[in-house]
Order: sequence, then structure tokens, then C-alpha cells
Amino acid sequence: MTGVSQSTVSRALRGSPLVSEETRQRIKAAADQLNYKVDKNASNLRSQHSGTLALLLFEDPTADESHINPFFLSMLGSITRACALRGYDLLISFQQLSYNWHADYADTKKADGLILLGYGDYLAYLDKLQNLADQGMRSIRWGAVLPDQPDISIGCDNFQGGRAIALHLLEQSCRRIAFLGDASSHYPEFFERYRGYVAGLQEAGLAADPALQVDAAESTEQAGYQALESLLARDTPFDAVFAASDLIAIGAMRALADRCIKVPEQVAVAGFDDIPMSRFLNPPLTSVLQDTKLAGETLVDNLLRLIRGEPVETRLLPVKLVVRRSSQFGKS
Repeated sequence: MTGVSQSTVSRALRGSPLVSEETRQRIKAAADQLNYKVDKNASNLRSQHSGTLALLLFEDPTADESHINPFFLSMLGSITRACALRGYDLLISFQQLSYNWHADYADTKKADGLILLGYGDYLAYLDKLQNLADQGMRSIRWGAVLPDQPDISIGCDNFQGGRAIALHLLEQSCRRIAFLGDASSHYPEFFERYRGYVAGLQEAGLAADPALQVDAAESTEQAGYQALESLLARDTPFDAVFAASDLIAIGAMRALADRCIKVPEQVAVAGFDDIPMSRFLNPPLTSVLQDTKLAGETLVDNLLRLIRGEPVETRLLPVKLVVRRSSQFGKS
């Protein structure tokens, strides 16, 4: 109909600058008249490009397998929007850490690249990250920035977030600040928040008391409840709680309420993540905001750079302290 070659039609429909605007419009009009649509699968097969990114979400299993951290839901939404705006489809897959997900995605070419979200025990996860790197799979991870890591990661500044919480609680005249969360290299994001908390105490001339740190590896309300009960069982005085996540903080607040300990009159509480429900608690929860919109855009843009063979560096995104009533110690 247009009197041009098949290759010219192909270029025009791909938006190639090699085709003049006049010819492109003529080809587009003919395609519309014929109701012609490009076969995306055939095009992808020829170009070895799927036009799809995969988001692999790892979550700690719960009894009914229904638990998803609200922070991850917010991240999932921001990543989905970022992909759509850049013309990519997003394949979302929930994974168990014990599966061979790394081999599956690297071998089957389901996606041009992977975004990894959540990982539980980092040391147990490390070998699979190394395998991905060895297989040449383009991947990027939301998480801690660590020395000698085998992959590219984008994360928030957990250290500064933990430091900001500690300094804020100290400004509220708290001096016995408990930390609920795993403080080891197995959970490096929690560990960085703990290190920031310790640094904040040191700036005020205080040493962190080991008796005030209670492990809570899972980011769940139940883990927070149990950690607070363990803290109370130690019979060690405390006037504030810094929980490594908002869900842990919510569980801790419930445990305090069950013991008739008032927040913030008797114990100040702060969390981390600033999930949407934090502002609707009673009292509203002080937390550290991670910008999930910026995070999603940064993950997608950097993964696309990796796919194009452009240089990409691991980086930290800034955080923001959001002060609410739960941390205003001694006030009703």
C-alpha cells in the first residue's frame, strides 16, 4: 500500500530516525487502515529483547502465607508505575529463598533483567547473588550497600535513619533506649539502623547497653510483640523503644498496652519505614520515611542502564525523620 520495503515499514513502526516523518506518517496511516499490529513476541524473539522486567519478592512465610510487609507493597506499586512509564512490562513473582530462582530466570530469559526485593537472611542469600553475577544476569537489588557485594544495590541510608531516631529520642529526655531488631550481618539493613542508633548514643556520651537490644529478625507485629515481652522479662529499665521496622514497633506498642504501660507518657516508641498505617495508630507512630517513589524509579532506571551496558553504581538514597506523638516522651 505504501510502496516501501518491509524493512522500512519495520523501522517506521519502531520509531527509527532513519525513516522520514512523512514516510512514517504514511505507513502509520496504512497500518491503522489495515488494523495491523506488531507481533510483539516475534519482534522480541528477533531482537533477543523481551521488553519485560521481573520483580522477585522474597518474604518470610507466615502460617497462612498472607503476610506481605506494607512497605514492600508500596515499593511494588512504585516499581510497576516506573516500568509502565518507560514502556516495559513487569513480571511479578513471589519466591521462597530455598528455591533455585536464580537459575530459573537466568536460563529461561523470561525477562531482560531482575529487581530483587526482600531477602531475609542475607548470608544465606549471598551465594545465589553470586551465581546470578557469574551467569551474567542483569539484576539490581533493593537493600543494604555492603563491601565486596557481588551485585548492584540501591538502598536507603539506614545508618543515618537510625542515628536520627536516637538523637530525636535523646532530645525527648530519654536515656534508656531499647533497640528491637537483629543486630548482625545476617540482617544488614537492621544492623545499619542499630549502628546508627549506637552512634547517636555515643554523640550524647552514652554507651549502648547490650541488655537493651533484643533480636527481632522478622519484620512482623508478632515479632515486635515477642521482642518487647523479652525485654520486659529482663527487668532492665527503659524509657524508649526504637524498633527496626514499623511492624515491629506496632507489635511492641500492643505489648506495652497489654501491660498497661502508656505510650508516650511512660515509654516513647519509634519505628522505621513510615508505612501508611503509622499515621493512623493511637498514638501516631514516629518513623523514618523511605521514599518509595524515588526508590522504584531509581531501581528501574538503573536496571535499564545495566541492560543497555551502561555503567551503574550502588547508591544510598536519603531518609527523613517523621516525628509524631508516639515519641514525645512524658506527654499525654
